[in-house]
Amino acid sequence: MTTDWIALEERYYAQTVRRQPVVLVRGQGTRVWDVEGKEYLDFTAGWAVTNLGHCHPVMVQAIQEQAALLIQTSNQFYTVPQLKLAQALIDNSCLDRVFFGNSGAEAVEGALKLARKYGKKNRDGAYQVITAYNSFHGRTMSTIAATGQPHYQEAFQPLTPGFVHVEYDSVEAIIAATNDETAAVMLEPIQGEGGVNIPADDYLRRVRDWCDKQGLLLILDEVQTGLGRLGSLFGYQEYGVEPDVMTLAKGLGGGVPIGAFLSKEHCMALEPGDHGSTFGGNALTTAAAYASTKHIIDNDLPGQAKAMGLRLTQRLEELKSRFSFISEVRGRGLLIALEFDDDVAAKALSLSNEAGVLFNMVKPNTLRLMPPLTISAEEVDEGVGRLEQALSKL
Repeated sequence: MTTDWIALEERYYAQTVRRQPVVLVRGQGTRVWDVEGKEYLDFTAGWAVTNLGHCHPVMVQAIQEQAALLIQTSNQFYTVPQLKLAQALIDNSCLDRVFFGNSGAEAVEGALKLARKYGKKNRDGAYQVITAYNSFHGRTMSTIAATGQPHYQEAFQPLTPGFVHVEYDSVEAIIAATNDETAAVMLEPIQGEGGVNIPADDYLRRVRDWCDKQGLLLILDEVQTGLGRLGSLFGYQEYGVEPDVMTLAKGLGGGVPIGAFLSKEHCMALEPGDHGSTFGGNALTTAAAYASTKHIIDNDLPGQAKAMGLRLTQRLEELKSRFSFISEVRGRGLLIALEFDDDVAAKALSLSNEAGVLFNMVKPNTLRLMPPLTISAEEVDEGVGRLEQALSKL
């Protein structure tokens, strides 16, 4: 029973997560089932992770085959899946080098180390990184310092020094914050955790120009936007810019824990001994990530995300016209926010669970929708129909 598993969690698990009262045991495609057999449409995709949907045959086969061959060796040795994934990412991006870790936070930590080393070598020891308010870059000590949301930081003072926060979507704020200690600017192409905040179309291009003029690195945190989520393989392609450094995770593994930071050749300042990971890029995770990434590329799932994102946005706009308490629908590709004019997101979330569709609450007045890139038009319509049932009870 659901209540039995919840009681077990309350007894044994660190109470650091606000969970929804749903115990999931099985998934297939866009659908998941709980311990009592109830079916849901999953519009969270493991927080933008299961881009191929749950238990996609390509992923299942890759994991099964690799688990029977080789799982872990450490980076003391070469492994074939790691190098195949590295080649796939570099050949299909504007970057030249990649390092694999285990999570998005690790990917960002690696990018920050690279920026510090770059600043030491190329900018007379500069070490500061400019980031944006409402950003989210992870939960390690340095990545919460980089994150521009005070409620993540207050309990963990003093924070790692070296971060300057400015308003998102303001090039002028970045210009004003730049000084001799600045080594890099780190931004999300779209702020996911911050509420699906979308910048002006020319924002990243103007930031790129400023970084070029000042000799700063432009780091794009694509942990959430990478691997097709916005309608392109990488989010930077939506805005016509090229980063010096990019971080990936979430959708990279399709469900297995993996992160990566990539850089251009000119700024890969890290040398042997500067960085490492016992489990990072191990054979099992990279085999799964390679299978997922190859499937995304070969089957143009970014194009599918763009088309289904447009359909989902249109259907949500129809709901907005019927429910006066919906104040805004915004997003790009399959990263979409539904904002209310009052703090009713928690209630809407609970009612949606009852109706059989799963969302994520990012703010008291905002739900985030990020279904698998493989979602069908029929599932989009069905999910919005279930959401309509839930909202009719608000």
